[in-house]
Amino acid sequence: MVIQTGPERLSWRRLFGVGLLVASTFGGLTLTTAALTGLPLRDPEGLFGPSYVRLPLIVLGMMALDVLPRVLLRRPGARGLLTATRQVVRERWHGSRLAIVAAGLATFYVAYVAYRNLKSYLPFLRTHLEDTWLLVSDRWLTGGIHPGDLLHELLGTGVAAEVLSFVYMFFLFFVPFSLGLALVWSDHLSRGAWYVNALSFNWIIGTLTYYALPSLGPIYVESFRFADLPETEVSALQRGLWNNRYEVLADPHATLSVHGIAAFASLHVSIVFTAAVVAQLARLPRVVRWAMWLFVVLTALATVYFGWHYLLDVVAGFAVGALAVWLSALAVGWRPGRPLPGREKELPVAAQR
Repeated sequence: MVIQTGPERLSWRRLFGVGLLVASTFGGLTLTTAALTGLPLRDPEGLFGPSYVRLPLIVLGMMALDVLPRVLLRRPGARGLLTATRQVVRERWHGSRLAIVAAGLATFYVAYVAYRNLKSYLPFLRTHLEDTWLLVSDRWLTGGIHPGDLLHELLGTGVAAEVLSFVYMFFLFFVPFSLGLALVWSDHLSRGAWYVNALSFNWIIGTLTYYALPSLGPIYVESFRFADLPETEVSALQRGLWNNRYEVLADPHATLSVHGIAAFASLHVSIVFTAAVVAQLARLPRVVRWAMWLFVVLTALATVYFGWHYLLDVVAGFAVGALAVWLSALAVGWRPGRPLPGREKELPVAAQR
């Protein structure tokens, strides 16, 4: 990287070189594990299809939403519409910025797919579960009361269940759309790269915690404690994941599903905490920061309320998120004594060619 006397000129190597290298190494580990164990490699599908389809579509959609208002603000008229569109695209989406977006997508995609596959291999490679002592730790931390029972008593099992279910399920939309926002709608390219690399590091560090302390979570070990909860989107998801576990354990080659159950650490908490910390340190608008911290609190409550995680899983989630933010800052070139990513002076987007 060359630092000029003025603002910095950024490139994909500067922003995602380290992250892509780490994610590729993680992906190589996944490929090696699959080859040595004979387990299948899957691209996990989500609500909008496989990740290699939905992620580029989300980014392309956001790029279109970035271009369209800028074209309309120029009031080109029907005859000048195509010319104005070309001008905006050249200004906003020149080759160097497209390379940054592509590198960011590749970094996230490789880390995420590797994470999902290694998580699916977990019950074959780590057969001993640590739920027993995690249950003991829960009771010790709450003075003998089960945390789920305590929250059900304090918050009730009616409106609270519906609200926390919405919060928990919203995470499934939040991750890909926040990825697109960071890559497309941020004129601070280093800030966006900071967040995207941090997301990728969450998947990698989270996988290590899964293997360090394999566990299922309270809902699958003491399901009777959650029998008083109403039917929600979360309960349907919990059943679906359990059914996937049975299918994968019965014959991983006979199903396209992946195993998706692991309690320690909570990556819901770690990723939402990551987003809140980046928003805070990058000094995003106050309303965004407050909304993110509220999201963190509600997500942490939801994971325990529905029995996804033990209390130590939540604490570990905060630690994973903090570590991911720090490592990502280093990956995009931050050093102590320098401005944090997104605060340093950068060339305008249109000038970074």
